Amino acid sequence: LTFPQKLWVLAESEHVKSIRWGHGGKYLVIDEQLFVAEVLAKESPIRAFRCTGMKSFIHQLNNYGFTKVPQSLERSPHLPEFLEEEEAIAAHRKLLRYSCPLFKRDNPCMLESCKRRPSKKRRAAAALGPDLQEAPQRSSQDA
Repeated sequence: LTFPQKLWVLAESEHVKSIRWGHGGKYLVIDEQLFVAEVLAKESPIRAFRCTGMKSFIHQLNNYGFTKVPQSLERSPHLPEFLEEEEAIAAHRKLLRYSCPLFKRDNPCMLESCKRRPSKKRRAAAALGPDLQEAPQRSSQDA
């Protein structure tokens, strides 16, 4: 499975408590502390990703076009989600919210379009064009 597909499966799973859909399936809500223990830890029963740290996981999210949803802008209008958010705030747990235009609960067919963005190096090389990407190396004898 691809990274977005794994996220989808985790968000849909009743057995995973650390990641869920927020605001009617428009973004992901991740309980950071629980997610590290439940999914990212080396001894975790749910090892969906190769990375073991939250920083690497967030880097992957960004590579696939996910952006952070500011907490002040999005509070769920649905009572169960709102109560869960309030409970997390009261317990001082950090809830992360990430959205991607191609990642919606009600539109799983869009997952195939959710591709990894090329690295900055690859984007720069592509901007140069195919003729300039492989510039010949000059040896010290040519100088």
